[in-house]
Amino acid sequence: MSLLGRITIDSTICHGKPVVRGLRYPVEMLLELLASGMTTEDILEDYPDLETEDILAALEFAAAVTAQRTTIPFHAA
Repeated sequence: MSLLGRITIDSTICHGKPVVRGLRYPVEMLLELLASGMTTEDILEDYPDLETEDILAALEFAAAVTAQRTTIPFHAA
């Protein structure tokens, strides 16, 4: 079952960035936390409003976005 319903986009919340359940936790931030080495448990401890399914939804959203044929040029810093 898809968790994408947990991801919302509203121009009045976080400048229209995709967020989890309208809670002002951008998908981008959750992905950055995971990429930095934080575990799901670490994130849930630091952000008690979040649920495991929210983090999984962020990952599912990222997978869906990167599966698109149109890509944005990436230049490593």
